Amino acid sequence: MSKLTFSTSSRPDPLADEARLAILDDPGFGVTMTDHMVRIEWTREGGWSNGELLPYGPISIEPAAGVFHYGQEIFEGLKAFRHSDGSVWCFRPEVNGARLQRSAKRLALPELDIDDFIESLKVLVSADEKWVPEFGTGETSLYLRPFMIASEAFLGVRPANGVTYFVIASPAGAYFSGGIKPVSLWLSTDYARAGDGGTGAAKCGGNYASSLAGQVEAAEHGCEQVVFLDSSTHTYIEELGGMNLFLVYADGRLVTPELTGSILEGVTRSSILELATDLGLRPEERRIPIQEWKDGVASGEITEVFACGTAAVVTPVGTLKWDGGESTVGTEAGETTMKIRQSLLDIQYGKADDTRGWMTRLV
Repeated sequence: MSKLTFSTSSRPDPLADEARLAILDDPGFGVTMTDHMVRIEWTREGGWSNGELLPYGPISIEPAAGVFHYGQEIFEGLKAFRHSDGSVWCFRPEVNGARLQRSAKRLALPELDIDDFIESLKVLVSADEKWVPEFGTGETSLYLRPFMIASEAFLGVRPANGVTYFVIASPAGAYFSGGIKPVSLWLSTDYARAGDGGTGAAKCGGNYASSLAGQVEAAEHGCEQVVFLDSSTHTYIEELGGMNLFLVYADGRLVTPELTGSILEGVTRSSILELATDLGLRPEERRIPIQEWKDGVASGEITEVFACGTAAVVTPVGTLKWDGGESTVGTEAGETTMKIRQSLLDIQYGKADDTRGWMTRLV
C-alpha cells in the first residue's frame, strides 16, 4: 500500500475531446503529452513528501540544478493498455519500480517505494484515462514515463540533497505502422554503450546519450539500429542502443547476452525468458561472441534474430552489417519471433489468461 497521499490540481483547460480524438487516431510515439503529470519531491532531511497531480506544462528549475551539471537522472518506460471491458492495465509495473530503485542506487539518488511508484501511475492514468486508446485500435497504448532528477541547485560534485520525481504520459501508436519488417543493424566497433563498473545496468539518460553517435553511424550505413559489443574486448554482443537482443537456434535454444553489469535488464527481456519454455524453447543467458552470430547465420544454426523492448515489444532483425561485410538471417519476421511477440501482446491486451499475475489494473 502506498505511503504517500496525492493532492489534485486539475487542468482548467484540458484538450477538447475533438482534438484529443484526432490525436488518438494517429498518435505516433512520444509526440503529444496528456493533460496532467505527477510530481513528488524529496529532500535528504525530510525524505519523500506527499505527491501531487498537476497540469502538464513547463517546470521551473534552477540553472545550477545537479541534473544539468552532473547527470543525476534516471527514468522508466512502460505502457497502459485498454482491455475489452474498458478497464486499463499495466504490464509488470512492480518490475519497473524495482529497476528504478536499482538505477537510483547506482546514480546515488533516493529510492522510491514500489507501492508509491505504482500509485503514481494510477493517479496519472485515472486523471487522464480518456487518453488511453480504445481496445481494438491496433497496438495502441498510453506510454508512461516516470523519471527522477537532481533538482537541488549547487555546483559541487556530490549527490543532490533535493530530488524531484515526475510521471508524464503520451499516447502511443503501433511501432510498426506499415507492418512488421525486419530491421538492419550496424555493428559498432568504434563506440561502446557502457563499460565495466559503469552505469550500463541503470536506466539513465547518459547511457542513451552515449549510444547516439553509434546510431548516427548506423544511419550513415543504411541501418535502422546499432548493436554494441563489450567495451573491454570488443568481442561479445551486449545490446542495441535501447533494446535487448535474442538469437534463435535451429535446435530450439533461445539465447540472449547474460547480464554482466553493463547491460540493462529489460522487463520485456525477462518476460521472454520466462515465456520461452511455454513455447517449447530452451532459454540461455551467456556471453555470445559476435563471431558466433556471423558463423551461425552462415551455417543455418541461427535461424532468427530479434530485439525487444517496451516500445516495439519484439522487433525482428534481418541483416547485420559491419565494416567489410554483412550477414542476413532473413527478409521476413521469423515464426518464433512472431509467436513470442504475439504471446506478450495477448497478455498485455487481456486476450490471454494472465497466469503469472503480470498485469496490474490502474483504472
